[in-house]
Amino acid sequence: MKETLYRCRTKYQEIAIIDTFQYGKMLVLDGMVQTTVSDEFVYHEMIAHIPMRTHARPRNALVIGGGDGGAVREILKYPDVQKVTLVEIDDQVIEAAKRFLPEISSSLEDCRVDLQVADGIEYVRSLEDAYDIIIVDSTEPVGPAAGLFGSSFYEGVFRALKKDGILVAQTESPFINAELIRTVFRRIKAVFPYTYLYLASVPTYPSGLWSFTLGSKLYNPLQPAGSCVPANTKYYNPDIHISSFSLPHFVGDLLKD
Repeated sequence: MKETLYRCRTKYQEIAIIDTFQYGKMLVLDGMVQTTVSDEFVYHEMIAHIPMRTHARPRNALVIGGGDGGAVREILKYPDVQKVTLVEIDDQVIEAAKRFLPEISSSLEDCRVDLQVADGIEYVRSLEDAYDIIIVDSTEPVGPAAGLFGSSFYEGVFRALKKDGILVAQTESPFINAELIRTVFRRIKAVFPYTYLYLASVPTYPSGLWSFTLGSKLYNPLQPAGSCVPANTKYYNPDIHISSFSLPHFVGDLLKD
């Protein structure tokens, strides 16, 4: 660490922005690393581009959580996108990111972005046939984020998606959170016709290996329907898109009934 640039406690959590020697500025919530300037591109590109390219032509996307703005930035690289709704429960996360992490949050000022300070679970509950893509960019399954990993929430997401819609949720590390991955995969598979797990390497997350779970109503992510390949990516490319679904045996074993 170099220094703590900012710290505050909201009604939901403690927020800190820390400057580090190896990874630059870092967003920390309740002592847990959420993103860093050095490696954020891996997580944000993989949580966004896998569903965006799997879909034939996504126009409307919803991001739940992700108040740092990284997932929104990646979604807006697609020219057909008309609107991105960001639902973040803690407005102070958004404000801290805008102030200290402009490399990540700059796209939050785009005219296509609709910022909603609200509970993502309640927001989804009232929707039907509304979005092409829903991304759950949540914190760890503790506190207000715990409900974002529940069966009723995934059922609500299914209703909120259009007939060819896609869900992607971050689902933690297979080394540290194996049982969570097993449970969430089973819950999403019970709702969506097609369910897949994929992986990416994020150095500042526990164990460095991170998982994402995709639920699709129609499209197969191994046969991407989108023709647009996003520009200016550092991690994601068409080969990574396919290879990220190739799972080590110990991860694949978690998904067996």
